[in-house]
Amino acid sequence: MKHGSLFSGIGGFDLAAEWIGWENVFHCEVDQWSRSVLEKKWPSAVSYSDIKDVDFTKHQGDIDVLTGGFPCQDVSNAKQNERGKGIEGDRSGLVYHMLRAITQVKPLWVVAENVSNLLKINGGRDFGIILRELARMGYNAEWRVLYASDVGAPHKRGRCYLVAHSNRLGLIQGQHVLSNVRKEVKPWYRDFARTIIQAWGEWDTEPPVLRLDDGFPRGLVRRHLKGYGNAVVPPLVKDIFKVIEELTPCEHSLNTCTNKGYMYQSCEDGSNYENWKQ
Repeated sequence: MKHGSLFSGIGGFDLAAEWIGWENVFHCEVDQWSRSVLEKKWPSAVSYSDIKDVDFTKHQGDIDVLTGGFPCQDVSNAKQNERGKGIEGDRSGLVYHMLRAITQVKPLWVVAENVSNLLKINGGRDFGIILRELARMGYNAEWRVLYASDVGAPHKRGRCYLVAHSNRLGLIQGQHVLSNVRKEVKPWYRDFARTIIQAWGEWDTEPPVLRLDDGFPRGLVRRHLKGYGNAVVPPLVKDIFKVIEELTPCEHSLNTCTNKGYMYQSCEDGSNYENWKQ
């Protein structure tokens, strides 16, 4: 399957796509340092800078899954609770450019990520606007707050994940993505996750964040921590991608790949393509 990412950061979505065997077609990241990380890791992918200046029409019909974690500053709990600028703010308002990109690319799937407060900001009005726009474009959406501790990380990091599929897919009632990603973790597991104890499963020990006189320039440390802090949790995203791949009908995928134990042909030769791109 083919993947494109918006607000790519240091490539959390892109890394998960690589793990599952997908092709990373393009990424879009305005921060120069983060973009240099992306370009080094995925040199064959098209690299875009400011989403406001990009016309994604050239990728129409070429992307199965479009992802993006649009800026959270105007909806974050760190700034306000249930009242604030929300998606009308200068930063979080960039979600409108993500919606524009969706209309231009017309992917089969959209995966968006943001802070959980997105569901509550301005009484839920902002989230309702996003759902309404997706529905207007022909997408059916589901959402759920997932935690880094769901995949064994020693911290909670709750984030709202929204997965939308094109009505062209013709999924039947009861076919869901997020309800099949992770079973609900017991609350006391998450309490342990606030400590150095892992919730469950295997997870590489995370180094403590210490400000020592270790010879590294402060700017480099700040850039690294900002990149990690803004990133999604790739193992969690990988689980989402797995379910998406399982639910994507063979005739719709743009790549020849294995799904449920058998091989199927891609649409690159034009077969079946006209049936779903409209």
